[in-house]
Amino acid sequence: MFARLLSMAAVACLTGTAYAQIQLPAASPSATVSQQVGLGTVTVEYARPSLKGRTMFGDQVPYGKVWRTGANKITNIVLSEDMLVAGKAIPAGRYGLYAIPTAADFTFIVNKDANSWGAYDYKEANDVARFAVKTEKTNAPAEALTFEFTDFTPTSANLTLRWEKLVARLPLKNDPDTKIMAQIAEQTAKADVKPGVLSAAANYYYDTNRDMKQALTWANKVVESEKQYWTYHLRAKIAAKTGDCKQARADAQQSLELAKKAGDDAYIKNNERILADCK
Repeated sequence: MFARLLSMAAVACLTGTAYAQIQLPAASPSATVSQQVGLGTVTVEYARPSLKGRTMFGDQVPYGKVWRTGANKITNIVLSEDMLVAGKAIPAGRYGLYAIPTAADFTFIVNKDANSWGAYDYKEANDVARFAVKTEKTNAPAEALTFEFTDFTPTSANLTLRWEKLVARLPLKNDPDTKIMAQIAEQTAKADVKPGVLSAAANYYYDTNRDMKQALTWANKVVESEKQYWTYHLRAKIAAKTGDCKQARADAQQSLELAKKAGDDAYIKNNERILADCK
């Protein structure tokens, strides 16, 4: 009898252990998305609830009430650098991202509280900024709540929320021009300035339509140091922008020949474009 009781107890212990170890998929799985914007990075950490046959906006997610913008813990938005969010300056940091949906628009709320569970402890006094944006309707419903970055430029992107048939976009921008220009001034003034620094400075002046004479001076020094197809192309495109097609064509031809030997199709096409356009 005693042995039987011991056996039953052992089975009970094993059964309890087995149940304790059962792991089920999360109903609202955690997700993280990141995107470089300018010189900074924007990261969104959130949980992804699904429709599962339910109506969300105006029902499960009531209109006119503060929502956690996800499930479980409040959705977090992390800015590694100061950002312009829908035109408003927001300092670098970690924030809670709440929202208030209505039938007409969608208000994103950046809040100092990044740790609350749900919106139960939301305090308007902790708001950093609110952004009312127009929503769009899509014919391709999103089953699970989705954050993604869209409409990229080197210095901007939209943080886009998709769920059900709703699409809401929050514009983000990091304009690094002042910081980059300060770096260029500091680095190019050094006696031992490297060709890579001069190349980056010349490219930035070219891309932002600044002093092309200065850009060409830097490009000349780069070519003197490194006679490569990418350095000749740098000087060629700058010369072409200044209208000096003689210099541009000579450098583009030199770059083209070297690029063909290296098998770099992108540079081959870029040089052919200069030769075709600069007569």
